[in-house]
Amino acid sequence: MNQAVDRNKTLQLAKEVLLLEAREVELLAERLDQSFADAVACVLQCRGRVVVSGMGKSGHVGGKIASTLASTGTPAFFMHPAEASHGDLGMITAGDVVIALSNSGESDEILAIVPPLKRLGATIIAITGNDASTLAKAADIHLSAHVAKEACPLGLAPTSSTTVALALGDALALCVLDLRDFTAEDFARSHPGGSLGRRLLVRVSDVMRAGADVPQVPVTATLPEGLLEMSRKGLGLTAVVDERGAAVGIFTDGDLRRAFEQNIDVAAASIKDVMHQQPKTILSDELAMVAVEMMEQCKVNGLLVVDGAGVLVGALNMHDLLLAKVV
Repeated sequence: MNQAVDRNKTLQLAKEVLLLEAREVELLAERLDQSFADAVACVLQCRGRVVVSGMGKSGHVGGKIASTLASTGTPAFFMHPAEASHGDLGMITAGDVVIALSNSGESDEILAIVPPLKRLGATIIAITGNDASTLAKAADIHLSAHVAKEACPLGLAPTSSTTVALALGDALALCVLDLRDFTAEDFARSHPGGSLGRRLLVRVSDVMRAGADVPQVPVTATLPEGLLEMSRKGLGLTAVVDERGAAVGIFTDGDLRRAFEQNIDVAAASIKDVMHQQPKTILSDELAMVAVEMMEQCKVNGLLVVDGAGVLVGALNMHDLLLAKVV
């Protein structure tokens, strides 16, 4: 169906929705009380798992809360309340904390699992929009997610209420994160496949060329020997090492171009006459992102990797970092 869109009216409604939901979150912040602190302490001290449950839209919000808890240091998972009544309650133990979400606080599927949860000895934290509801009264801790008005123009679709419940779950998870002294590195360990994980977990030793793949020639080598080594290893550079194996120079494609510009006799020159002394080096246990930053700051495309004594142990270029998806 083709229907004309009143753009001004649409934008006005969108702004009203956003402002209304934002205001409900502000009101939530203003009425937080000791119950919230009790819930944080309960989750922090949990000896088992945090199990989040909810039906319908509350279930979708609960799934996100469980995911946020799990990725910020609190072992957690989502349990569908209908499935819980048909066997999934077996996943819960006395040491677990159950976060039950229901806007009305009267969802049959949630209420049905409250008695068995209590018999198991699990602690129940309820998040509802009705302080006088059955679920609120049955829970060990109740967190109010009450809203004065849904953002839906019909006043029917859960909108403000789901936003407030989600924000409350985020606040709970992040307060627990803070009390655990959870770090960015801890977060990365839960996200090894993401960009943050690669930035905080991948080391130079994970991406560098090592062993026979490292282009290197002795300081006594000729320039043709250096060019041959650089060509064989395909890294666009070759390290120049002394008798100890320490990196004392580097020769790159750029150095070769400069040699031609200076009319140097390439066939007769020694590598030490054209190499770049005091090459940029990095330790193998440094984060790969440090290598990226060094290359960008020094405007180079490759680095030599050394140990604490300056002995060459590897080499890498920007292409290696791109393949590892560090950049």
